Amino acid sequence: MVEYAYMLTLSSPVSALIRLKPQIIDGLQKLGIHTVQDLLYHLPTRYADESIYTSIATLREGEDATIRARITKLVAKKGWKSKMTMTEGVVEDVSGSMRVVWFNQPYLSNMLHMGQIVELTGKVTIYQDKPTMTNPTLRDHDTLPIDSHDSLFANDTESKGALIPVYPETRGVSSEWLHHSIMRALSLLEDIPDHIPAPLLKQYSLPSLKNAFIYIHSPKCKDDATKARKRFAFDEILTINLARQKERAELKKSQAYSIDTTTLDKQWFIDRFPFPLTGAQQTALTQILHDLEQDTPMSRLLEGDVGSGKTAVAAVATYATVMNRPTSNGKKQTFGNLQVAYMAPTEILATQHFESFIEFFRNSGISIALLTGSGARKFPTKVASSRTPWTSISKPQLKKWIKNGEIPIVIGTHALIQKSLEFKHLALTIIDEQHRFGLAQRKGLAKKDAHFPHLLSMTATPIPRTLALTIYGDLDLSVLDELPKGRKWPETNIIPVAKREEVYTAIRNQLKMGKQLYVICPRIDTADPTNEKAVQAKSVTEEARRLAQDVFPEYTIGTLHSKMTPSEKDTVMMSFKAQEIDILVATSVVEVGVNVPNATVMIIEGAERFGLSQLHQLRGRVMRSSDQPYCYLFTSGDKDRKSERTAERLTHFVKAKSGFELAEYDLQMRGTGELTGLKQSGISDIGMEALRNPKLVEAARESAKKLIEEDSALAHYPLLLDRVLIFQKIHLE
Repeated sequence: MVEYAYMLTLSSPVSALIRLKPQIIDGLQKLGIHTVQDLLYHLPTRYADESIYTSIATLREGEDATIRARITKLVAKKGWKSKMTMTEGVVEDVSGSMRVVWFNQPYLSNMLHMGQIVELTGKVTIYQDKPTMTNPTLRDHDTLPIDSHDSLFANDTESKGALIPVYPETRGVSSEWLHHSIMRALSLLEDIPDHIPAPLLKQYSLPSLKNAFIYIHSPKCKDDATKARKRFAFDEILTINLARQKERAELKKSQAYSIDTTTLDKQWFIDRFPFPLTGAQQTALTQILHDLEQDTPMSRLLEGDVGSGKTAVAAVATYATVMNRPTSNGKKQTFGNLQVAYMAPTEILATQHFESFIEFFRNSGISIALLTGSGARKFPTKVASSRTPWTSISKPQLKKWIKNGEIPIVIGTHALIQKSLEFKHLALTIIDEQHRFGLAQRKGLAKKDAHFPHLLSMTATPIPRTLALTIYGDLDLSVLDELPKGRKWPETNIIPVAKREEVYTAIRNQLKMGKQLYVICPRIDTADPTNEKAVQAKSVTEEARRLAQDVFPEYTIGTLHSKMTPSEKDTVMMSFKAQEIDILVATSVVEVGVNVPNATVMIIEGAERFGLSQLHQLRGRVMRSSDQPYCYLFTSGDKDRKSERTAERLTHFVKAKSGFELAEYDLQMRGTGELTGLKQSGISDIGMEALRNPKLVEAARESAKKLIEEDSALAHYPLLLDRVLIFQKIHLE
């Protein structure tokens, strides 16, 4: 209750600050605000400059504007159907009048009065041919501008107006209410302890936490807000790096198998590949093999563009590992093999890796197993088969062999980390497209073994350097930035509706040459045309029917999507790889790692509906051979989606010659990480802004490393430790 406000602390509930009505409580929960600290960290998304006024007569629909006007009409009422409380009014300046309405803020009818001069900031809509603002931020003023001609507004460079913070809001909780509550909290809090050590604040000229809150919530000028945002950005990147470095320090205390890579005939194994290793692959292998020789666990991220040969690098690391003997009582045994677990995100990809490894390890004497949710397989097999070199076995039998150490290489999906599976001598874990594989998961794999497995994480999603240093700061980075010799970059084009038939003719010529085609659609089934909210886009089922009847009736067409069972997907992909299917119509389920070398042509329907990451991954499916690949982007023709920004994004995608180029573009232009899919990583918008500043990222990273080197447990920095532990609990495991 308000009477306890004098005892206010950061951990106090918001109800200790101000009386809360049920609707406000619901709104705060939606915004994730429970404590005073949550409230203070609810930062403004932008600021309205009160010195830049717009006349009502010049307002345009869709723009954000600030006006200063007099209230000429005011009424409080309830909606006829919704029964929602409304405060509705009309305001005027010398140029004209504007309708204004506030929902769920009944107190405003008591605060405001006829003739009052107010400043309003919000988005302009047109209602019954009249400019309107809904739920605008509001400030009281004593005077109107002298006149309303343009020189007093956007061109008024002499004005020294304050910056009005505009917050993310929700039903029942307005930006104005948030600002009022935040300012009340700042006035009542006697002390706001700072978790960042004073020497760091001084070194980088950062304001204290209390000053940063004041600067960001009530800046006197833009410089105040900039200083505060720099402080909070540094704070966030520092916390993430501390969490990563702390995990890294814990790992260094663990014991790993030291793998001898110097006495092996690695070239014998490498010669089995159908292509020579690139310089980038050789560099990455040198780094990985050096790490494997250490008795502390390797933690490395192998970042390679689509088709750059990550699987080959992983295969050599696997070969080096399984050709080593386990250690017993400090001495190497004369029998048995170290084990490798290779985890893929889907059954299709796990099966593909299993088949690739069979070719790599054929006649080597090494057993390989596949374990997924739908079954288990083993290579080699004593049961001869003309169709497959492997045999299906029971999961209990396979798990028994793995536990006894009889199978050195186990490939699978998340089935590899189930509690019922135990390895005897697990030395290396390879994770494909799952970068956050933390301590808990590695401990789960290690089980009863005293040794911690080395970790090689791989991704085909290009990551900007500043991002990699932050999100994956506990992992060393190896980069494959070369395509294998003879591999060609796809010819990519945006196809207007008028040229669709021309493209079909070009594709038919490719099909006549024996090539195969992917057609990617945003939906599985056709949307209900009467449902306004449904995404009206091309569907797999309807497009497959149309292509079979009207476009390519002479070719075999198959479908693939997420509603199919794993066995159904496997059957379709096996048929496509065997060229029993000429055209595969699918959703983006094919985006990760699927390898069909003969499929060199792709159509992406509704390309504007896919993110850059998906587009990049999808295009990579036609880069699996030395033949020239083609990628055609068909847009939906939806005018609302054909914005300049969308057009620019697709144009950049067409012109880009590498995924790394796309990643840097996406970071600079958008900042919220669509290409890198980072919403799950716990970085806020202000943190993403910081990633555009390499100097700030490097400063936070070096500071984190130094703090952990001096005090790995952060025992001398309890407030900082609390923040790190909260971050780890939410985002790491």
